[in-house]
Amino acid sequence: MANTPEVSVGPPGELGLRPVSVGGRRVGKAGSLKELRKILDRAGVEPGHEIHWLGGDHTDWPDVAWVRRTICFFMVVGLLATAYPLFRIGMSDSGDALTYAGRIAGLTILVVAVVEVSAAVAAIDYWTKRRWRYSGVVVLVGVVISLFCSVALLLLQIGERFTGYTEVGIALGVWSSVALYGLLKCGAWKGLRVPRKIAIGLLISTLLATANLAYSQIYVPFVTMPLIQSGAEFKESNMEKGSQRVYVTVHLFVKNAGQVPVYVLSSIYWVHGVPASSKFDAKPAAADLIYDGEFVSPVGRVLSPGEEVAQDAVIEIDGAVPHKYEAVRARTEVYVIRKDRMRLPPEFERSRKTQKELKGDCQPGDPADAKFRYRTGISNSSEVLNVTRGPQRITLWRTGGKNPHVIVDVSPPDERIPFDPRNPGSNEQKAFERYGLSQVRGSTAETPYTELLEKASATEKGVTSPSPSPSPSTATPTPTPTPTPTPFLPPLRPQPQAR
Repeated sequence: MANTPEVSVGPPGELGLRPVSVGGRRVGKAGSLKELRKILDRAGVEPGHEIHWLGGDHTDWPDVAWVRRTICFFMVVGLLATAYPLFRIGMSDSGDALTYAGRIAGLTILVVAVVEVSAAVAAIDYWTKRRWRYSGVVVLVGVVISLFCSVALLLLQIGERFTGYTEVGIALGVWSSVALYGLLKCGAWKGLRVPRKIAIGLLISTLLATANLAYSQIYVPFVTMPLIQSGAEFKESNMEKGSQRVYVTVHLFVKNAGQVPVYVLSSIYWVHGVPASSKFDAKPAAADLIYDGEFVSPVGRVLSPGEEVAQDAVIEIDGAVPHKYEAVRARTEVYVIRKDRMRLPPEFERSRKTQKELKGDCQPGDPADAKFRYRTGISNSSEVLNVTRGPQRITLWRTGGKNPHVIVDVSPPDERIPFDPRNPGSNEQKAFERYGLSQVRGSTAETPYTELLEKASATEKGVTSPSPSPSPSTATPTPTPTPTPTPFLPPLRPQPQAR
């Protein structure tokens, strides 16, 4: 009997489990007599062997196994439910985000998702055998991250549509709050032993590195405004022999003089004739629209920093009445949107619908005099914004009539802002704040009408040798450099233009 090992069962622990030792070596934890018998069988102890009970007899089994396992199940489900969307967002942003800061954020989210999975594994250990000293701390960290993510998601949803992720945020917020209370109550943090000086030093270093990264890679690029230059310039004019029609070449251009790439959503130029005024006129007559058109193609093209797009357009003016106009005026307008805040798919260029096609696709709130329309879905610069904002769609109209202009709207497909003729800029305000939508008014060129007629007459008499003049619809780009115009900086808020 001297070689018979001593069997002892210790007092109940935090989970209500009692440690079992055979010959001074711990062989497991038991929550009932049935579990104790299984542990002793695995240790080779025969039934009927004497057992020393410490901290309670054989009737003291405070562990309720089904409660403990139920808590473990809900903890694991909650942690994995947090990890799944984090993995999905992190995988997307780490490789496809439009900015460096977005990709760094994606990698960070991936790391957080790994921590959540580790916390789910630690939860199994914490509510079963607690073999790992820091399992409770890891679970506590995972629950805190889940609470933070739910709060951040709900804050980002303020002012946005109610989506499925809103429900996920509410559910995770309730779950993580209850789980955090339970973990703090049972002292899950007690397993952590970190010297105070090391913890403070690590915290300060992390804060400094985060602040530096946020300033250099997030704040500075975000506040950098696009610098777009645009304008018009009158060039040569000529007149066909035996005709009273004057052909004027107008040079049109747009240049990205800033550091932010942009999409050129649309461009428009107007050539107006300013009627000759009389001293008896109480009010000057309004300028006559001679011609309008586009000068940047295709629509939605990218204009990189330093890139310029130029085109010469030939405008036909009736010169039968020499004193019809006092001057001829040309001006441009370009709509651009930041490329680092959204993705514009190639379908935008192919989505054009003419006025005839729009008659069967007109919706309440659309402009009544739309000449054509472009419409397509867009995605945000990161998956986080796609999740919080939901589907977004961009629509661009070009109106006709005596005052042709461009209207741009960016909004959810079923919540578009109706067009208000009295306040056309209301559709663009939200898009400016989110995506940097800018209405760039170019410089205006004006020349006396009589001077154009004189140059055209001189050309007709052979003073100069005119080259064949292309029609306005077939005007081609020209690489000829133009004088640098006065830089145009888009306003901090788009100003509505009088229509």
